[in-house]
Amino acid sequence: MVTERDNAMKFADIAVPSVIFAAAIVLTAFLATASLRAAAAGAPAVPFVHGGVADGEQLVAPPTPAGLTAQQVRGKYLVDIMGCHDCHTPMKPGPNGPQWDMDRMLSGHPENIVMPPAPALPPGPWIGQAAATFTAWNGPWGTSFTANLTPDKETGLGDWTVEQFIATMKTGKDRGKGRPVLPPMPVQNLANLSDEDIRALFAYLQTIKPIKNRVPQPIDPPEGK
Repeated sequence: MVTERDNAMKFADIAVPSVIFAAAIVLTAFLATASLRAAAAGAPAVPFVHGGVADGEQLVAPPTPAGLTAQQVRGKYLVDIMGCHDCHTPMKPGPNGPQWDMDRMLSGHPENIVMPPAPALPPGPWIGQAAATFTAWNGPWGTSFTANLTPDKETGLGDWTVEQFIATMKTGKDRGKGRPVLPPMPVQNLANLSDEDIRALFAYLQTIKPIKNRVPQPIDPPEGK
């Protein structure tokens, strides 16, 4: 029998790590934004640390393509400053450390990388673990894999409507009525986006290269965890 206390504990297992990971993502986005603003002002890009590597060239957002509408340009700006690449674009080894694999831009966890069971954490202050790609995460909620945000019709957002995208952002549930969106997705922050900004995000994501990549379903935590 599931009690109210069980439900409250399950919610805490999802909400608390979400807040922690969101703080890390917001910090990354803030530092990246400082670099983008400096570059826009004509100053050298501000190097920032990501994954233990300081390199102003390693994690630079792609240039804005020609021909985008004002709404799509706004959407790209939001993708760049909100840290979407940090989890939805897989990391790969680079000459100076981890860097985004832009050939798989925003395509989520690579389907060809089958993750082994996450190592058990010892008792203590650690709450979660991440894959080297930054696309698979494990914590009290189980194991989650970042989604394919490209417009591929079979494995990405190609068959979504903008209304379903808005509902996902506002409710923290898949298409507004499915399973919960799991950490590290900062759902409590995204719920505060305006409908106008969410529409801009969706409009831009529909313009990027579609990549066929079927992301695995999340894995529930072991019983009793």
